[in-house]
Amino acid sequence: MKRILLLLAFVISTSAFSQSGAKIEFKDKDNTIDYGTVSKDSDSGIRSFEFTNTGDAPLIIENVQSSCGCTVPSKPTEPIMPGMTGKIEVKYNMNPGAIRKTITVDTNAVNVEEGKVILKIKGEVIVKKEVNPLEKKKSILEKS
Repeated sequence: MKRILLLLAFVISTSAFSQSGAKIEFKDKDNTIDYGTVSKDSDSGIRSFEFTNTGDAPLIIENVQSSCGCTVPSKPTEPIMPGMTGKIEVKYNMNPGAIRKTITVDTNAVNVEEGKVILKIKGEVIVKKEVNPLEKKKSILEKS
């Protein structure tokens, strides 16, 4: 009886790994892009999540949705063929402060639960401190 149950468990587990269909694998394994500390004036806020279809069927990105209006994602319009790569672009509006946002990607991928993948962006946007020209001139005069 133990042998039959063991054999049955083995067959079920191997069939789960041999799913056919589209599969999505992101370049960044933790699905997170870290902006680091960036200046609003010198950064466009655009980043890309790159992925590959490692399955044997076309991968369709059905919908891409952000957790707020300050982050605008864009998705591929055409299916991604097996072995090919694609990208999801994200544009953050660069409001000063901490960045902690999520993007939900709905796909037909069989290797993720319900075809959903959660992407994250993080970092901090700073405003460069402007130096008053009068203060700059004063400090130069004081040094002389």
